[in-house]
Amino acid sequence: MGKTFFIADTHFGHKSIIDYENRPFKNISDMDNILISNWNNTVSENDTVFLLGDLSAYSQEETKKICNMLNGHKFLIMGNHDTESEKYYYDCGFESVSKYPIIYENFWILSHEPMYINVNMPYANIFGHVHSNPIYKDFSERSYCVSAERIDYTPIDFQKIKEIIERENKK
Repeated sequence: MGKTFFIADTHFGHKSIIDYENRPFKNISDMDNILISNWNNTVSENDTVFLLGDLSAYSQEETKKICNMLNGHKFLIMGNHDTESEKYYYDCGFESVSKYPIIYENFWILSHEPMYINVNMPYANIFGHVHSNPIYKDFSERSYCVSAERIDYTPIDFQKIKEIIERENKK
């Protein structure tokens, strides 16, 4: 296996998200093409990507086409807009699908929505959902937001997340 990456809130095919989040795209086609291009220019076929919710507003057929275009081994933690069955997302090409947060490498809670984490807990949280909401920081000593808007619409390397949080903890 290669590297591990994270991204959340791709919202493929969701026209309104462009306006809601002031995304720098002309239209859905532009957004989808840039998200796919950024993904594939970053992620290899041997890499793993955790998509932390809110995949697509398209039909299953179109969502499956997009998923098949995306490099890597794909794992989904379902978000509030991922309203279909787990089987639906497996059929779209995900190797693992969870309705609930999971613990990764015994320390990282992977979730769609941010979790309450404090310094007395032995965990850190990687999450999405909040997009560019200024109430939430990009990262802290115990958390990292991977909403597409915060990571330049490009999956972010897990190693980079760990380095940033480690630096934050040394302050």
